[in-house]
Amino acid sequence: MELLPIPAFDDNYIWLLRDPTGRALVVDPGDATPVLEALGDSPPPHAILVTHHHGDHIGGVEALLRRWPGTPVHAPQDARIPVASQRVAEGDSLAIGPWRFHVLAVPGHTRSHVAYHGEGLLFCGDTLFSLGCGRMFEGTPAQMHASLMRLAALPGDLRICCAHEYTLANAAFALAVEPDNPALLACSANARALRADGRPSLPTRMADERACNPFLRCAEPAVRAAAQARAGRPLVGDAEVFGVLREWKNAFRPPA
Repeated sequence: MELLPIPAFDDNYIWLLRDPTGRALVVDPGDATPVLEALGDSPPPHAILVTHHHGDHIGGVEALLRRWPGTPVHAPQDARIPVASQRVAEGDSLAIGPWRFHVLAVPGHTRSHVAYHGEGLLFCGDTLFSLGCGRMFEGTPAQMHASLMRLAALPGDLRICCAHEYTLANAAFALAVEPDNPALLACSANARALRADGRPSLPTRMADERACNPFLRCAEPAVRAAAQARAGRPLVGDAEVFGVLREWKNAFRPPA
């Protein structure tokens, strides 16, 4: 299979997974134009997967359906995603072309956010990013932390297909939290090299995220100490550490 991150807008990626016949699976198409350009005269897609309702993830679906009417659109149960033809929920298993994916409910960024994992891949929308995580627009720190821990428990060799190119900005924050983490230093240098060469920093691997991403490392003494120093008080439980880290990241500006 061929896995392609298709750039869209300022920093989005729309993910395409193609089988040997050229038929694709399209994930979170916020804009139809780059998808149509990438697929050209290829056969109709097997399906479209949607992780959540934000416009930069669903804005191109209607145009793709005009091009390929009847393409299945799998999306969570949410009235804000009217383009769905099949609703998905926690525990569902999807057979799409030659592939099979499992659905995980991962609320936090939005209340109905889902992720799809299978075939050694994780399409996680705006829940987990390389060296970071999404903002909490509709969830609580406890919800978001629980969702991230579910993802972190998946196999280490899983390739993580995030929906945004945020790695360098996330690396700057992660280094503010854990400046002496050797795995993080190596990951940050690798991301800088990839971006300087005009290449995506994604997909990343779950093992690397567990070693480097502060939002998956709230139980680590160095991360807890940094969060407590930021909060100016003792913190009780990993979810509280996570909440302080997320608020810190919201206000973080990398040094010039």
